[in-house]
Amino acid sequence: MAPPLVLIVDDEKAICDSLAAFLEDEGMRTAVAHSGEEALRRVTDGLAVDVCVMDLRLPGIDGAQAIRAIHERCPGVRFIVHTGSASDKVVAEVARTGLGDLPVLSKPVKDMGRFAQTIQALWTGR
Repeated sequence: MAPPLVLIVDDEKAICDSLAAFLEDEGMRTAVAHSGEEALRRVTDGLAVDVCVMDLRLPGIDGAQAIRAIHERCPGVRFIVHTGSASDKVVAEVARTGLGDLPVLSKPVKDMGRFAQTIQALWTGR
């Protein structure tokens, strides 16, 4: 079985690059998008994503809207919210996705091992 394909969506290139490099070192496949529209386009064009790491504050459509749109097209994709927003705002934003409780990791990720474990758990359904 191929390792999970993780789509990292963040408008900050350095964040995408560092998260992708770490996950690739952990044996995962990665793709990046720098906006919600780009992420949606990649999924619509056939990118078979297993897990999506989504920033909430994005240019154009925000992360919550992008999560809903990707979920509508590919209901099997699992999501992790990755944000620098205050926790009280994150709860409301995550609720807007309509997908219940999603794992939320604060920027910057301080525990990369936990980050990888969260992705593996979502991918394997644990």
